[in-house]
Amino acid sequence: MPVEMIGWIGSQLESEVMPPAEAVFDHSVIAEAAQLHESAGFDRALVGYYASEADGFMVAAHAAAVTKRLSFLIAHRPGFVSPPVAARKFASLDHLTHGRASVHFIAGGSDREQAMDGDFCDHDQRYRRMGEYMDLMERVWTEAEAFDHEGEFYHSHQTQARIRCVQQPRIPVFGGGGSPAAIEILAPRVDVFMLWGEPLAKLATFMQRVHNAAGSARKHALTFSVSTRPILGRTEDAAWERAHEYLRRVESLRGDDNIPVHANVGARRLLEAARENATHDSCLWTEIAAATGAPGNTTALVGTPATVALALLEYYKLGASRLLIRGFDPLADAEDYGRELIPRLRELVAEHDTKKKSRYPS
Repeated sequence: MPVEMIGWIGSQLESEVMPPAEAVFDHSVIAEAAQLHESAGFDRALVGYYASEADGFMVAAHAAAVTKRLSFLIAHRPGFVSPPVAARKFASLDHLTHGRASVHFIAGGSDREQAMDGDFCDHDQRYRRMGEYMDLMERVWTEAEAFDHEGEFYHSHQTQARIRCVQQPRIPVFGGGGSPAAIEILAPRVDVFMLWGEPLAKLATFMQRVHNAAGSARKHALTFSVSTRPILGRTEDAAWERAHEYLRRVESLRGDDNIPVHANVGARRLLEAARENATHDSCLWTEIAAATGAPGNTTALVGTPATVALALLEYYKLGASRLLIRGFDPLADAEDYGRELIPRLRELVAEHDTKKKSRYPS
């Protein structure tokens, strides 16, 4: 199948190697990022969720207004808006964008950040709540008749929505997490299980766990996305020089502060890989993950576009039909990825699929 390329759009220009700009909602940065991603050949862009930052619905709405083809994946944490309201919000956004909306469910990996928004449920409670939340949203999106809901976390009476998603039967649903609770709740419910870039062998084992947890009762096939941070150079040496310059910037911005400790299982998996080796497989580099405490997508693929495209192809071969790539220099890298990396990867995927089809004709 064709590979779907996912990028990243934020409300301001920042990354692990550059401090945030003064403007926390920069209209021009959002517009430029969206247009660069569209012209670079991305299919979709993730809009993140942070307890102290701009609202992702508003960021996506502005980005959609200046693009025609690019779809948007809005990170969404259950617990702060009731599920029927959230379902109508996403359906409305799907109409506003002419069928370009999707949702990435995240339970929240930091108790401290959840508390900033007034949520004091523990880790496993958050995942149980998310499962009920997703089920209730699914009913709002798809059921024709009004219904009552009585659950552990939510109660509603005669719930019904006149507004439905443009995409039928509903918008695409993504989700991710490394814990047993995350796998149990998300695997049977999401269309796309999102993963961070880990060594291939470990990722293959984890993907099999998710497949096993998904079970056979699913209506649609489960697919995967893998997120990495490509660092490109015209030569291998130039790429690695750039990578180590980024590491120096991370350490400089951190100063004398201790490396943050993140409690989520995904971060611990990345840090475990970093302790085992700085580099895995062909070019998966873990030192920025180690230097930041791996708060999210922080493992890099370092090399020429040809090298990185081959590394991304290996994730595709494992079953990741969607690949999220995000640069440490967000705008310049998004444009750079479109010059050679994305076209080269699409060619490799097409060649791989053709060979596979010839070996295993239907």
